[in-house]
Amino acid sequence: MLRSLPAPGPATILSAALIVVVLLWLVAPGWFTSADPLTGDSAQVFRPPSAAHPFGTDHLGRDVLARVIHGTTQTALTAGLAVVVGLVLGTLVGIASSTLGPWAEAIGMRVIDALIALPAFMIALFVVSAYGAGPVSLGIGVGIGSVVLFARVTRAEILRVRSLDYLEASLLAGAGYLRQLVGHVLPAITGALVALAVVDFGAAVLAVSALGFLGFGTPPPTPEWGLIIAEGRNYLANAWWMTALPGTFVLVVVVALGVLSRYLGKATRA
Repeated sequence: MLRSLPAPGPATILSAALIVVVLLWLVAPGWFTSADPLTGDSAQVFRPPSAAHPFGTDHLGRDVLARVIHGTTQTALTAGLAVVVGLVLGTLVGIASSTLGPWAEAIGMRVIDALIALPAFMIALFVVSAYGAGPVSLGIGVGIGSVVLFARVTRAEILRVRSLDYLEASLLAGAGYLRQLVGHVLPAITGALVALAVVDFGAAVLAVSALGFLGFGTPPPTPEWGLIIAEGRNYLANAWWMTALPGTFVLVVVVALGVLSRYLGKATRA
């Protein structure tokens, strides 16, 4: 479970500040830019980064930073759906394989082994190809790819918790399965799952952006981080900023989420 948090270092503080800004972009993009992310200005085509346009403008004269800001909503919601799918399904598989007896353990471990054998990116690509491109199928596909991660961590944490003295005492006191699970096991593994969900959200952002870059995400002109990066690939020679700056920003966000995950992980092990 989450205990008292250790003092954050400079990297953690900077990472948290960046994520707070991104969350504000998610709920109130209009606070940060007045530029229209869909409509361009023919007089502002291919403007390099400047004070007026920090990320420059694209081939239609649209402000790239404005598109990144407004694209936060679509990217974050799709990645969030992926985390929810992975967390719910993975936790259920982990609980079943570690608490419901040998048959459930055998089935759960076979499910985990099957998912391990397939790269997560290929699972997401298969789901999107089968059910059509779009944010919902993309989020579900990426989420299924992360089920094995949550299942393995849940199983390992439950096996660790079940060996603790207080859980054995509850067994001797006659506590039933559900009472132990809800009252003791789940609270004890929540911290580890929260830390894992944070880093998985970063991985989901990266996967969603990569698949969006390949054309499996939100259709244009709706801004989405992967689509924004993809729009600049044909103009790298004369408008490098269209791909380089949004791409660098996505990587920085993913790294920031990783830093926060490690910080939360320290709290669970404290």
